[in-house]
Amino acid sequence: MAKAIWNGTVIAESDDTIVVEGNHYFPPESVNQDYLAESTAHTVCPWKGLASYYDVAVDGDVNPAAAWYYPTPSQAAEQITGYVAFWRGVHVES
Repeated sequence: MAKAIWNGTVIAESDDTIVVEGNHYFPPESVNQDYLAESTAHTVCPWKGLASYYDVAVDGDVNPAAAWYYPTPSQAAEQITGYVAFWRGVHVES
């Protein structure tokens, strides 16, 4: 079971993550959306496509752009469509 934890709070939990380039991508239904807010940040991965970001917020603390996902990834990465990955201090344990 993989868990994404920030500020002592479990943000996501699943035994069905997809690991890509060392990052656990959590299925959308396993992520507690109460802790996420859309960010204006975007980046481009040469093989996955355009990534969108969420700010992670717990108990009034905000971790900007600490989660990302690919709403419409390239065909090579279509298995992670909508799945959410974490960084910037969000600890993922598996």
